[in-house]
Amino acid sequence: MNPPLRIASYNIHKGLSFFNRRIVLHDVRDSLMGLNADIVFLQEVQGHHAHGARRFEGWPAMPQHEFIAGELWNDFAYGKNSVYDHGHHGNAILSRYPILRWENVDISSHPFESRGLLHCELAVPNLNQPLHAICLHLALNESGRRKQILQLSERIRRMVPDDAPLIIAGDFNDWRQRTGSYLAEELGLKEVFETHHGRHARSFPAALPFLSLDRIYVRGFGIASAHVLYGQRWRRLSDHAALTAQLRPLA
Repeated sequence: MNPPLRIASYNIHKGLSFFNRRIVLHDVRDSLMGLNADIVFLQEVQGHHAHGARRFEGWPAMPQHEFIAGELWNDFAYGKNSVYDHGHHGNAILSRYPILRWENVDISSHPFESRGLLHCELAVPNLNQPLHAICLHLALNESGRRKQILQLSERIRRMVPDDAPLIIAGDFNDWRQRTGSYLAEELGLKEVFETHHGRHARSFPAALPFLSLDRIYVRGFGIASAHVLYGQRWRRLSDHAALTAQLRPLA
């Protein structure tokens, strides 16, 4: 039997501690590398931040996703979503496997909250066609999330073959748990934690998680394991807990 595909999803809070008092990006990188994941879905990644570079000692000269990738994840893609005078941030996907193509799509629901959908196609061994991997960070308000889920659905119907393996991961901000049934009924997706454990992962706030904001949805995979990463080491790195899963292709 082929080894499972190991994935992780994490909102890294721009590599800063709570209240942005100190840089924790180096510990974020070390912790993620320790997971030995094949594909990592990241949200709130700082592509550039001039103020941070001046304020914090040890701020990397390269974009955060490249710094985290290091020599472990050979391919990566970054979607610039929120742009401001002193920098920009967005979503990123890091991969051990070649990224064949990628596109970042603006799904902002209003001018005051920039959001994006990063869609990659990956050449993964033992899969008979490219894996579609989508990383996203949805709106804070429910009406915005509804619009964005419709945009996500339309893109999947248009760009992803029905029999292609698909993973969608990120910060859904869906504390009222309204998106899951639509994605299951309309697109045949299943949420990893709900399927494996009977409920969504509680991932926010990391110090005492009680809200289920972060999700991993899949199609074409069985679920070997799914974990939320709690504990002292993780809770000081971001306001979100990281999610991991091991997936086995169904065909």
